[in-house]
Amino acid sequence: MSDKYDVIVIGAGPGGYVAAIRAAQLGMKVACVEKYTGKDGKQALGGTCLNVGCIPSKALLDSSWKFHEAQEGFDIHGIETKGLSIDVKKMIERKDKIVKQFTGGVTALFKANGVTSIEGHGKLLAGKKVEVTDADGKTTVYQAENVILASGSRPIEIPPAPLTDDIIVDSTGALEFTSVPKKLGVIGAGIIGMELGSVWRRLGAEVVVFEALDKFMVAADDQIAKEALKTFTKQGLQIRLGARVTGTEIKRKQVTVSFTDAEGEQQLTFDKLIVAVGRRAYTENLLAADTGVDMDERGVIFVDDYCTTSVPGVYAVGDVVRGTMLAHKASEEGVMVAERIAGHKTAMNYDLVPAVVYTHPEIAWVGKNEQQLKAEGVEVNVGVFPFAANGRAVAANETGGMVKVIADAKTDRVLGVHVIGPSAAELVQQGAIGMEFGTSAEDLGMMVFSHPTGSEALHEAALAVNGHAIHVANRKKR
Repeated sequence: MSDKYDVIVIGAGPGGYVAAIRAAQLGMKVACVEKYTGKDGKQALGGTCLNVGCIPSKALLDSSWKFHEAQEGFDIHGIETKGLSIDVKKMIERKDKIVKQFTGGVTALFKANGVTSIEGHGKLLAGKKVEVTDADGKTTVYQAENVILASGSRPIEIPPAPLTDDIIVDSTGALEFTSVPKKLGVIGAGIIGMELGSVWRRLGAEVVVFEALDKFMVAADDQIAKEALKTFTKQGLQIRLGARVTGTEIKRKQVTVSFTDAEGEQQLTFDKLIVAVGRRAYTENLLAADTGVDMDERGVIFVDDYCTTSVPGVYAVGDVVRGTMLAHKASEEGVMVAERIAGHKTAMNYDLVPAVVYTHPEIAWVGKNEQQLKAEGVEVNVGVFPFAANGRAVAANETGGMVKVIADAKTDRVLGVHVIGPSAAELVQQGAIGMEFGTSAEDLGMMVFSHPTGSEALHEAALAVNGHAIHVANRKKR
């Protein structure tokens, strides 16, 4: 038996590393176990988010948008560009540099807060013991008063499209292309699929997205989803709804995809194929058989509202538990658990976890959408304001999209904020802050918003809820 800790965290992703740091800040002796290694072969903290998810994908989204804007959007400003080209290798190197900066940052934060980093695969044993197996197969057992399981998730693989080294790839592989594919297929029109498809479309790839469902972006508000579909189609993304992939065949370094849709059985051939159909909890070999921690058949660990498992002193956060697989949700769960271990009565509001799609324009929402509320029988008032009527958006040539505010028709309390357009994530976060404190549409309408800003679109949408918008015709007047 090795050292004993107040808290041992298994997994150094957004849920795990944040939990470890917060627990250490609260005076506990903390260790965090992580086995992931970066391109240099060294331990890389930060989990999927920092290594192969949120951060690197946003780096590529930013680089690709700058190229696209220089190619397509500068002329309107009177700026002429000629002979533009993209150095994909340099773009990937920039992405890798950013990843290393942030993973190294977590390492520095561990040192600053006194968190012990243990390299290897962590496995929970009975009695809150944690077995760590290093790269050489050597095992060490640590004792803990409390254990936090934060092992994250992995991309889902599907039988019709088995992954290869370089032609059929998952979201991780899609971050490592060394050149722009002439033709790119994407299976899955969710957040990951649309973001990755957008990156390579902007750089010149012909992109076809296969979505098995007949509806686009089912989690989004219907009005926002319809606007998004129209926008992405205009950008050149070919989105095939109701298209179920049935098989793939690789020949001459290309992949032929067989699929069925409303027109029957069809085939298309691509240079690369990205499988982006979602993620699954990564709990393989995480728990010994006698730990007493309950999970379902999908490997999702059962927890209560405070992320407590069926075993006292054992907690689970992030992608291995119920709810959305989002880094910010995992981080706040990590903070909550660390503080509850320290004796605080911290809770988390799961109704106000924002969701963001980092395409261009951005898509974001918080709270419930209109179809959910109608299905629940809630009478609502809705205010919509287009960015085409927003001075800052027009000046920036970012006129597509809208802000939508949904409020209870009886109480005027804001129940949802949905945005497609410039800085959607930031505007939705403003809405989330207000909703956390029970804001009404009238409250938002009475606040002073600086001019000219994109946030004025939120202000006007809130005014429009009750027919009081100034810079757009109102649907109803009082």
